[in-house]
Amino acid sequence: MNASALPILRMPGSLSPAANLAANLDAGADTADVELDVPPSPGDHLSVRSVFVSDIHLGTPGCRADALLDFLRHVHCEQLFLVGDIVDGWQLKRRWYWPQAHNDVVQKLLRAARKGTRVVFIPGNHDEFARRYLGQQFGGIEVHEDFVHRSADGRRFWVMHGDLFDGVVQCAPWLAHVGDRAYEFTLRLNRHLNSLRARLGLPYWSLSRYLKLKVKRAVNFIGDFEAAVAHEARKRGLDGVICGHIHHAELRQIDGITYANDGDWVESLTALVEHPDGRLEIIDWAEVLRARHHRDTTPSRAEAGTALAG
Repeated sequence: MNASALPILRMPGSLSPAANLAANLDAGADTADVELDVPPSPGDHLSVRSVFVSDIHLGTPGCRADALLDFLRHVHCEQLFLVGDIVDGWQLKRRWYWPQAHNDVVQKLLRAARKGTRVVFIPGNHDEFARRYLGQQFGGIEVHEDFVHRSADGRRFWVMHGDLFDGVVQCAPWLAHVGDRAYEFTLRLNRHLNSLRARLGLPYWSLSRYLKLKVKRAVNFIGDFEAAVAHEARKRGLDGVICGHIHHAELRQIDGITYANDGDWVESLTALVEHPDGRLEIIDWAEVLRARHHRDTTPSRAEAGTALAG
């Protein structure tokens, strides 16, 4: 099907541990097929060549596992790249949090690998414990430090998480943990706000994303990060780079290099897809959910007419 068949697709430029963990996974189970707001039909699905997702942060209350499962039900791919911070080891070390929905995400990924999808996991800073297993496979999921992906149109993309370009993480890791706690506070506030919005019948809205885009310092950091990543891709003789880490989805050209960031599943609920012809596109699933909410809460013409007649 064409991308236009899904409610909202963002085009380029328009945006956008481990024993405890293993003990919680039943390799034979598959509870990921959760019930959707509407039953899926063939017209609801998007088939693409590759999907890139990062910064899911399983193991944290801020993870939108429900939305990710919804996305994975609707988008089918040949290759699935998990571009870091899939499991939040930092948070799990402080406090164990692993609801059923997070288990469902892991089972969904394992099932995809069993059914023939190539699944590549590139650890980030929050799941750095997995870097001990580079070059190995778990349940069919490959673990790589980074990856060079050749798109259908022949372009070569450097796929990596992005924390190598974060001076705080590299030079003063303890500062990153301090910042991580402040970020958790913002996300807790965000959850309470959206719980209230849900009771009022309003759709999801990200406070943390809004603040990030409004604070000049954060905007400058994003710009510097993007430029540094693109510069390194050019030095490596590649055509582009695909990363995550900063929770800010983007797809644009930087001095002839295609810079693509797939965003996150805490704030923005975004993914990057590669179509069969090699074209890249950002999918904003939060917009899909908002469109669905609007459709389900807006009376049809027939309902409106009946109400008026009554």
